[in-house]
Amino acid sequence: MAQAQATLSIDLGGTKMLAALVRDRTVLETHKMATPRGGDPAEWLQALFDAIAMWNGRYDKVGVAVTGIVDDGHWSALNRNTLDIPDRFPLTDVVGALSGSPVLAANDAQAAAWGEFSFGAGRREDMVFLTVSTGIGGGIVVNGRLLGGLAGHFGQFRLDEATHHTLEDQVSGHWIAGEASVHQKDATAREVFAAADAGQEWARRIVEASARQTALLCRNIQLALDPKRIVIGGGIGLAPGYLTSIERALGDLPPRLKPSIHAAELGENAGVVGIADLAERQQQL
Repeated sequence: MAQAQATLSIDLGGTKMLAALVRDRTVLETHKMATPRGGDPAEWLQALFDAIAMWNGRYDKVGVAVTGIVDDGHWSALNRNTLDIPDRFPLTDVVGALSGSPVLAANDAQAAAWGEFSFGAGRREDMVFLTVSTGIGGGIVVNGRLLGGLAGHFGQFRLDEATHHTLEDQVSGHWIAGEASVHQKDATAREVFAAADAGQEWARRIVEASARQTALLCRNIQLALDPKRIVIGGGIGLAPGYLTSIERALGDLPPRLKPSIHAAELGENAGVVGIADLAERQQQL
């Protein structure tokens, strides 16, 4: 019997583009490239497809998970500080032309939420997925259904209407790097965590400040949605000590109010696994 075709999954975030061949929730091969900080997304995608041309003929459908919002196959930014793209970029049309295959597109954190719900730390229970990375995103699964549209875009919560500051502007990897600049020129978020681990007090304060804001978000999510689990992923969310800092910030809550926090189990593959399963489900309809 011939082996089933794989799904080409693409996770396009503010820092990296990850392409993967996925079959039956198993990631067979991956290719990673940096996300350009300017230019035309069609050119980024062309470069990515050129790099994975050796996969041609091995997949028969494509799932694309992107930061921002996807509306009827069109991609728009919600926070241009995370990734600046033209409004209503024709994502599924461009990827369809490059791949020659049917395409499903969704928000990256929503796709990761589905991956963790189906195959990871979500354990198929009502859950919220929260990714803390270059920006902040999320996804909500209730009664086995992934909520689409704007649902889960927690990073866009407004902190100050007068200045239009959003939550991710004061929590995410961009914020951590910005806060570190007065202490270590051009420091990345990864370097801030390394400095905190090495005992640098200024770095520890920055990490703790971000974790406290994330803990407050988790507390508010629990009050609003009362999920069985809040699963946290992303490069910042899974950085050493970050979840411990969140738990510490939630430590004084009564048990009934305290969120059940869990580390994402699929790592950076959550998005590609989730969007692959969603694309497979769409093809079966």
